[in-house]
Amino acid sequence: MKIRRILAVAVAVAVTTPAALLSVTPAFADSKPAAEAQAEPTIEELEKAAAEAQKVYDKAVAAQKAGYEVLETALSDEAPLAVAAKAARKKADDAAAARIAADQAVTDAKAALAALPDTATDAERTEAEKAVTGAETAAAAAATAEADAKTAAAEAGTTSDDARVAAARAYGVLQKAVDDALAVKTAADETLAKAREEEGGPDCVPANLRVTVSGLPASVVAGTSTTFSLRVKNGTDKTLDAVTTYANVHTTDTSGLKTTDRYMHLQWSTAASPKWHAVAKDHSIGIGALKAGAQTDVKLRLTADAKAPAGNGVVLTTVDYVNKDGSCGGDPGMDASAFKVKAAGSGTGTTGGSGTGGSTGSTGDAGSTGTSGTTGSTGASGQQAQGSASDEASTGGGLASTGASDATVPLGIAGAAAVALGGAAVLVVRRRRAGAGA
Repeated sequence: MKIRRILAVAVAVAVTTPAALLSVTPAFADSKPAAEAQAEPTIEELEKAAAEAQKVYDKAVAAQKAGYEVLETALSDEAPLAVAAKAARKKADDAAAARIAADQAVTDAKAALAALPDTATDAERTEAEKAVTGAETAAAAAATAEADAKTAAAEAGTTSDDARVAAARAYGVLQKAVDDALAVKTAADETLAKAREEEGGPDCVPANLRVTVSGLPASVVAGTSTTFSLRVKNGTDKTLDAVTTYANVHTTDTSGLKTTDRYMHLQWSTAASPKWHAVAKDHSIGIGALKAGAQTDVKLRLTADAKAPAGNGVVLTTVDYVNKDGSCGGDPGMDASAFKVKAAGSGTGTTGGSGTGGSTGSTGDAGSTGTSGTTGSTGASGQQAQGSASDEASTGGGLASTGASDATVPLGIAGAAAVALGGAAVLVVRRRRAGAGA
């Protein structure tokens, strides 16, 4: 579905521009979403990217093949440097043998001198002494030649080994290049395949599926927990196979500029699963199948750490569905229920009203209204329900606050939370796209 790629862009923008999201003003609802500033890639663009990735991969494979031939040559005993090293070792061995022979010649010459009889002439003794001196000179030269040959052999061996190591490292680089190119190629091919599949698939549509918040206090005190409820109702005329509601808590300090989400912990519980479960990182709570006209309740427990600073918060909720046949849709609006965060020791929070996210079915009827909050939007006709700014502020509708005296800060943090909430980000885009057609 095309909508899924739009969601990916929205989430990317949310991750890279949190500061901009936190500075959202009450004009948020009329401004162009950041996600729309990044054009969705076309099939042609994805095909071009896949083709380029294929070319890079082919070149990497060819380079790896050539590198392997170089490596084989470098590792072979017939490599020039390997041959030179072998010859140097042979020369060093010959020099060592020559030095040993020269040392033996010195020993023999000295033995011959010592063995001369007392009757030996001066000439014979002089000749024997010259033999010893000559043997010693030859032995010294042989020792020097041996040392030089060993040095040359060591250098030749190091040069050959270095060349082999360099060839192996170069081949490793080529292998990594192939792996990296393959990863890029695979990703490009998969993206293109999904885009082609989505091109003919259905877009998610607005549906008479809504979630109502009730029992949320007007204030939450640090170091305490509070329990409130979500009611999900299927107002359509058919069974929805897999319904998912989303709940996200977003808080800031009193300035509205510093996010304090890390101090807030949200859990859920249902009759079918009575134990408390932490809300997933994507803020989703699976409801399962929901028959036409049926409703189900989800309990939520919000715990604020004792170190949570005073400030403002908002609980943002929405709901959608996906059927086995691939059709999908949900509430094109979002319910934002605001509350105050009080420092520890400020007493207990007071129970406030509830907010309701409502949307129409395919006929385009107006969305329903909750106790103290309303989010209305039209269905497939693409007409968005409109009200005066004063009406919205008084009812706590849409992104307005519920149970808070200053609507500006809750609007800003609701804007940030809206993009952080994955499902809600999709529904914002749906509502924007529907409104653009009006």
